[in-house]
Amino acid sequence: MTDARLQQEAVLRVGEVTEVTGRKISVTVDKDKNLSELFFDGDLIRNVAVGSYIDIRKGFFSLIGKVDGEYARPDTTYLAEASKVPNSKRSLSITLVGYVDRSGTFYGGTKELPLVGNEAYLLTSAKVHQIHNLVSKDAIPLNVAVSDYEGFEISLPVDGLMNSHIAIFGNTGSGKSNTVALLYQSYIEAMRKRNQALFDQRVRILFFDFNGEYSRENCLTPDKTVYNLSTRHDEGDKVPLSEAGFLDFETLAILSDATEKTQRPFIRRALNLANRIGQGEDSRGHLQNMLRMQITQILQMADKERAFLLIDYMRQILPEREEEGVDVPLESDLVWHNVTAQFIGAGVYLTSNPNAIPNTEIYQRVEGYDFAHDIIIDFISICYVQLIWDVLNNRAQNEHIAPAINKLKSKQNDIRKVFDPQNTGDVFASNVVVMNLHDVNIEMKKTLPLLISKRVYQEQKDRADTETALSIVIDEAHNILSYESSREAESWKDYRLETFEEIIKEGRKFGVFVTVSSQRPSDISQTITSQAHNYFIHRLINHRDLQSIATAVSYIDKITEESIPTLRCLSKQLSADFMRRL
Repeated sequence: MTDARLQQEAVLRVGEVTEVTGRKISVTVDKDKNLSELFFDGDLIRNVAVGSYIDIRKGFFSLIGKVDGEYARPDTTYLAEASKVPNSKRSLSITLVGYVDRSGTFYGGTKELPLVGNEAYLLTSAKVHQIHNLVSKDAIPLNVAVSDYEGFEISLPVDGLMNSHIAIFGNTGSGKSNTVALLYQSYIEAMRKRNQALFDQRVRILFFDFNGEYSRENCLTPDKTVYNLSTRHDEGDKVPLSEAGFLDFETLAILSDATEKTQRPFIRRALNLANRIGQGEDSRGHLQNMLRMQITQILQMADKERAFLLIDYMRQILPEREEEGVDVPLESDLVWHNVTAQFIGAGVYLTSNPNAIPNTEIYQRVEGYDFAHDIIIDFISICYVQLIWDVLNNRAQNEHIAPAINKLKSKQNDIRKVFDPQNTGDVFASNVVVMNLHDVNIEMKKTLPLLISKRVYQEQKDRADTETALSIVIDEAHNILSYESSREAESWKDYRLETFEEIIKEGRKFGVFVTVSSQRPSDISQTITSQAHNYFIHRLINHRDLQSIATAVSYIDKITEESIPTLRCLSKQLSADFMRRL
């Protein structure tokens, strides 16, 4: 060993290992290394302290540990008298975080444990860079972070970060949204710089923006599609609505607030009827024949109240007709004969003369019926067809079923303001899409992400190309992923959470990755927070939030956990850096 190497080893030596208990290591510090700084080769080196890293040499391995704490241990080695008060030795409590192998590559985790007597050293700048070098030789780096203790820039690898579930937590104003924007803007820039055509073809990114923060022109990327949605007026953008996303049993049951015992089975029957009818060439004729059969049964009924109720339901299905600017009622040529309890139409009793039924106004109106080619209107019409069948067959009471249809009808205006039922095209006009929900009411804020996420998730599962990826980014995730919300029915809340839990648990195998950002991690389903692979933690103060982080992030150490409430606000710092990048 050369003199320079010996001098370096002597200066950088801290002490030696005196105790090994699992991953907890005790290192006794040499007496001449108790200063806060050391001078070496003209540089001022920070001495070992709580929060810093330490290098424990074991053969050809460098075991890297982090200092959790330090304490004084009595030194009785050179006591001249038994009654003399002993001096103290400085000891460090170390937790192993990884190792550097013979090739100089750092790996996280524990492969080797030190032996008592192994020497401990300060980390040189080169070794600190080795530890923080998370990017392999051929990987694409994202330069978005700086180490807090050493102040070194840290590059994060695209492969390993962006193809994972990410959780970003912090109090309001702590810089969460800036972190999301900076992370994804750096990702999009780096990938498009590498191969824009391939990136635009294979990667899709969907943002749910509850506060309108990502819809600005230069945020994320100028080349993006922004849907500025609104439920207050009709001038907002509209998202293409697919049949697969809307004609789903759970979605329809939730939109109609269907009860468990009666209305949900009805919704399922109506959905089955819609699937049987379909939208093919024979679908219109098939439905028209159904309506004719129903009208024939209605006009031969002996129950006046039920007959006129079902005619009223027919009024919701059949097209209107005018004569001289005046609406012609469906029952305009029908008269109810109370004595014989039957309809009179075309001058004859219809019960005994069923051949006259085709001459009635209501029967002839069927010929003019056609699909509206509007998913919402057509399904509501089919619901009325199914309700008529149920009443005719004494299968259901109309007063139990009608409220579900009315609820669906009441929501169709909000659905129509944000969705285009006649457009079943692709949501991704470009591969980066922002759903601006700032001007959307609370009910639709909870419904829209569910409907759209289910749709794009299913589309990604059905794609034949396994090399594609879909990233779903949910800012202010507590708005839709909270399990403590009391504004909605339990069934609706449970279904929404189960849907996103399925995406985050099963989506990775289909190339679907979720990024959630929230100021209240304790409100979010623990299944979702615990499934994240990478965490960006900002300042948090609430005890429940801190407890949630400690539970979800298994590799967080005690020092880091206790420092979370005292982290400085990064919002202004990140905003300034973000604006410089723009």
